[in-house]
Amino acid sequence: MEAVAREWYSKQLNTWVPSHAKDVLRRLEVNVFPYLGKLPIKKIEAPELLNTIRIIEQRGAYDLAHRVLQMCSQVFRYGVITGRCSRDPAIDLRGALTPHKKKNQAAVKPEELPELLRSISQYETIGDKQTQLASQMLAYTFTRTNELIGSLWSEFDLENALWVVPSERMKMRNEHVVPLSTQSLKILAELKTKAGDSRFLLPGRNPHKPISNNTLLFALYRLGYKGKMTGHGFRAVASTALNEAGFNPDAIERQLAHGEKNEIRGAYNRAKYLPERIKMMQWWSDYLEALEKGASVVPMFKKAT
Repeated sequence: MEAVAREWYSKQLNTWVPSHAKDVLRRLEVNVFPYLGKLPIKKIEAPELLNTIRIIEQRGAYDLAHRVLQMCSQVFRYGVITGRCSRDPAIDLRGALTPHKKKNQAAVKPEELPELLRSISQYETIGDKQTQLASQMLAYTFTRTNELIGSLWSEFDLENALWVVPSERMKMRNEHVVPLSTQSLKILAELKTKAGDSRFLLPGRNPHKPISNNTLLFALYRLGYKGKMTGHGFRAVASTALNEAGFNPDAIERQLAHGEKNEIRGAYNRAKYLPERIKMMQWWSDYLEALEKGASVVPMFKKAT
């Protein structure tokens, strides 16, 4: 089976971001190949596959068990298409695995957001200024944390107030445009003084590498938000607030980069709803700024105009 699985894996590589590709290969090498790797794929039946998945369940990793089974199913389907096996035995295992409840990323409640923003604005009193600015940038743009951490200065068109994240760094492998508010532009100017000659927006101690993926999460921990808020939580908070404010749901989804898997449609959608998204992102930044200052300039849960 291993040879077919690696062949399937190689065919998928150009559609995955590097971090996901690494996870897929590791999961196969740790959880599948030691038990099924040497068996001809056409001889693997449902009981053998179930025994392999049960080993994962015995560790209490129920979510991983479901993910690995889904992965195996894709390998078997590839085997069917390429004539190496006649069917996908994973189909027979529906209902055989221990159910699991997907955990949502922690996010503060709307009424807790002002205090969080004020805490972040004071982070430099217990941490460093760059981490504070990065956390504020994450709040204003609500991108995925790894998209911000891995960003390069070459991705920012400051003159046109746009940040263009290249496709190879996006989860859906489609280029993503982030309109930059006046607040975001101000933060970028401060970050540039911190970054110096580094090509990374957020260089670590080694200026040739970005900060750690956990830097912003640990900053939230230090502020007392462990289990209450994550970097990803800003996406959930923004989605709720923008929908309640009356913005076009399609524009919100596009800004969240919940994009098309279809390459052509994804390329077309790169700038879809862009004028509305520019207005929306400025509204969002004004809203956060008002909350931080304790003002009521931008009311929540009212139609945006």
